[in-house]
Amino acid sequence: MTPSAFAGGVAVLTGAASGIGLALATGLARRGSHLALIDQSAEGLDQLAGVLRAEHPHLHITTHPFDLSQTGAIPDLADEVIKQHRRVTLLINNAGVALGGTFEEISLDEFEWVQSVNFRAVVAMCKAFLPALNSELRAHIVNVSSVYGLAAPEGQSAYAASKFAVRGFSEVLRHELAPRGIGVTVVHPGGVRTNIANSARVASGVRASAQEAEAQRRAMNRVLRLDPAEAARIILTGVERRSPRVLVGSDARVIDMLVRLRPGTYWNVLRRLLPRRRATP
Repeated sequence: MTPSAFAGGVAVLTGAASGIGLALATGLARRGSHLALIDQSAEGLDQLAGVLRAEHPHLHITTHPFDLSQTGAIPDLADEVIKQHRRVTLLINNAGVALGGTFEEISLDEFEWVQSVNFRAVVAMCKAFLPALNSELRAHIVNVSSVYGLAAPEGQSAYAASKFAVRGFSEVLRHELAPRGIGVTVVHPGGVRTNIANSARVASGVRASAQEAEAQRRAMNRVLRLDPAEAARIILTGVERRSPRVLVGSDARVIDMLVRLRPGTYWNVLRRLLPRRRATP
């Protein structure tokens, strides 16, 4: 498949206002991509767009505050983006949310909220932007899964379910769209230094004390080591090469190998490497 070219293209990016998304927006702008930036934080989008417009005045950069859990409104979002940019060459579904708690502790509504943002929004974005991508010679889709789309740790039933779903959906999409020249990359980041641990919701059924919850957040943050800028560089290199799968970080590579070697028993090893969840009464 022909390598991707960023310069002069139009990239649609969700979760753009922070973390990996912010780093991807910065990297895409440096590579000459016009940008449609999507995030729930209007303030964060405005700050990012202001910086990028000052650094790259020749680029057309638009901001689109949007709650991706409202999947029914995504076609209207796509119409707005296409109206302002006329075309789309790259779609990056990066936005995601996290929820802590065992399956017994989370409610079905909480489980569904994670699926709506992490998986159903990805599907809806691909559906809404596919006609525009079909009009391009070297269009590309990037769906960000997780290392928890490779392995499923305890306390992450909603998150892992959504990220495994993104992985499966992306693989099917890749096979279906390859004859049209549209590439699909699924990304599995490991511990990237973002705010996801601090912003994660705690399930309504969790009875841990504030001190225990804070200790768990600190433990999770200790394993989030990779610089988001480096994560973005790895992802964009994968897009440029039209790689079908990108593992971000040495921990993602180790976990991928462990799951391959011990598909049914990897948790016996992995549970000793990940921060332990405190028991609740």
